[in-house]
Amino acid sequence: MRRIALALPDTAEKIAWSMPTFRVAGKMFVTVPDDETSFAVRCPKVERDELVLAEPDKFWVADHEAGSAWVRVRLAALDEEELTDILQDSWRQAAPPRLLEAHPELGVPTTG
Repeated sequence: MRRIALALPDTAEKIAWSMPTFRVAGKMFVTVPDDETSFAVRCPKVERDELVLAEPDKFWVADHEAGSAWVRVRLAALDEEELTDILQDSWRQAAPPRLLEAHPELGVPTTG
């Protein structure tokens, strides 16, 4: 996960709340809490609820994140392609317009 996240443009790793976080242009888009078997990413609430209902073995919402637009993902439940897609989507949601414009190959952010 770290290798894929750090390969995204203008991304840096920073420890916050005693855990690794990944930020694009200073804005957080991934956190790696606890035992590092899962991670949290940005996800519009409507999409998040659909993900959790459709694949509860893969996605869930931590109690303290229920009011925010974040979802937890079990790392072992993903192949590399899905992991890359999830990280890129979270990156797009946090990236400033200048980076989105400079990297059209990464797509456009989802809304919700």
